[in-house]
Formats: sequence, structure tokens, C-alpha cells
Amino acid sequence: MQYSILAALKATDGFVSGEALARRLGVTRVTVWKHVSQLRARGYVVQALRNRGYRLESSPNVLVPMEFPRMKYRIKHSLSVDSTMRVARQQAQRGAPAGIVVVAEEQTAGRGRLGRHWESPPGGIYLTIITRPRIAPAQAARINLLVGVVVSRTLESLYGLPARVKWPNDVLIYGKKVCGILAEMEAECDVVRFVNVGIGLNANSRVAENQPNGVSLLELLGEPVDRVLLVRQLLDAVFDALPQLASDAMLDDWRARTMTLGREVSIVSGASDVHGVALDVTASGALLVRDAGGQIHEVMAGDCLHQGY
Repeated sequence: MQYSILAALKATDGFVSGEALARRLGVTRVTVWKHVSQLRARGYVVQALRNRGYRLESSPNVLVPMEFPRMKYRIKHSLSVDSTMRVARQQAQRGAPAGIVVVAEEQTAGRGRLGRHWESPPGGIYLTIITRPRIAPAQAARINLLVGVVVSRTLESLYGLPARVKWPNDVLIYGKKVCGILAEMEAECDVVRFVNVGIGLNANSRVAENQPNGVSLLELLGEPVDRVLLVRQLLDAVFDALPQLASDAMLDDWRARTMTLGREVSIVSGASDVHGVALDVTASGALLVRDAGGQIHEVMAGDCLHQGY
């Protein structure tokens, strides 16, 4: 009901009478008023005038479900959670279907790769997508590459920013990190039960001074972005791209948008570090690095440090 009322109000700059809304929805005017009150409680500013009806004056730019009606996915929104990854994992283990997107306005214990803390103040975009792809477990790491390409394309399309990807899961603008991607898989033998992919994007928040290699869209553009528009376009593109997860074309797209290949890199992992030139990625998403002695290493995970930053 709130979806329908909001859609009707957004369809015009003027007033919509309560009687017209009630007739369209097959309910009483009192019911319309109750749902308008609930929209106001969510942060929508709705003007009401006797004999004229209702008019939407402003939206809260909050990622609530009614901003994403009839999409290929379903938003589960919270004002604050410890981690959208944890919530999504719990839901996936309980049988939640593919297409659930866990969204929070802030995270109190957001995490990045290798268990690091991810700063998640209000104004950013923090979400985790539940996917259940029909792929081999060895291919699961490719989802980092695919989503990285989608994020970079979306930022370039919406804002004209030269967004590029860095192996294995970062999106950079002018060499600074604007987005991190984190995938988490649960599998049995050769069957993937789910792959949850988290996206943390610095949108309308400023990056902390102790993160000199980070940047936000607010800092780059000089003004806040419409987060609803950004998330809507981003998720549409992710779900359009997911069927290509196992394709060679997806890897070619990543190669075309990366700043990693051909560059001197250092891969820091819990095992041994690798230094050399990044040559390519494999079908599983591993990075091929040729060291100074000519030996080629296939690296599945680790921090990738580009020469110079």
C-alpha cells in the first residue's frame, strides 16, 4: 500500500486527493491517511491540505524498500546493524532465496578483507547481496571481479568519474579507494550453497584522516549524491551481470578496466609475499605475477599493493 501511495505522489508535482487515492487502491480515506502517516515516520515529507489532498515535498534519501518496488531483488533495510555480511550469512543459512539485499544506513562492526574493520558511518552505502550461482566453488572468487566491474561502470556512467578496479576487490578513483567488495561462500563438496557479496561504498561521508588512500564521492564531486538512484542502478546492473559470472567475457571486461595488470605489485598474504609484475588473471580469478627471477606465481588471495601507492 505504501509503495502504491508513494508511486502516485511521485508521479505528479501537484496534489493527489485522498479520495482519488482511496478509489485507486480500493480502501478508505482513513486507510490512506494511516499509510501516509507511516511514510512520514520513515522520513518522507508529505504536505496535506484540506480539499486538495497530499503532495510529496521531499524524500529522505534513505534506502528503504519502497524506493525499490518491483525489482529483481528485495531490500531488507535497517538503520544500523553490526555487519550486513553477518545478517546476510544468517539469512542465507536459514534458506533465504537469491536476490535478498541486506542494507544498512550504518554498520557498527563493518568488516573488510582479512577481518579488517571497515569504517561505516551514516551517508555511505553498505549492503550485502545473497546469490546462489550454479558454479563450481573454485569459481566463486570471480564474483569480486564481476561486481568490481559493475561498480566502476556505474560510477563512470552516473558521475563521469574514471573508476577502475584493483585486484582482487577494490574500486579506485584517481588511485584512491572508493569502494571495497567482500565475498563469502558456503559450499558442500562441489556444490555452492550461496555466495554473499558485500559492497561498501564511500558515498556521502568523508573518509577518516587515518585513511589517506581512501576517498568518497562527496569529496570528489563536492556535493552529495542521490544514494537511492545510485543503489538502484548499481543493483540492476549487478543482477543483469550475474548470469555472466562463469563466462570468459566477464574476465575480459575486468581486464579492460583494471589498473593492476602490467604494473609492478607486491602481494602480501599470511603465507609468503610475492613481488613482481602482474600479468593476468586465471579462470578462477587468481592473479598471475612474474617475479624478478622469471618465475610465475598464481596468487589466490592477499593484499595487492601497486607500485607507488
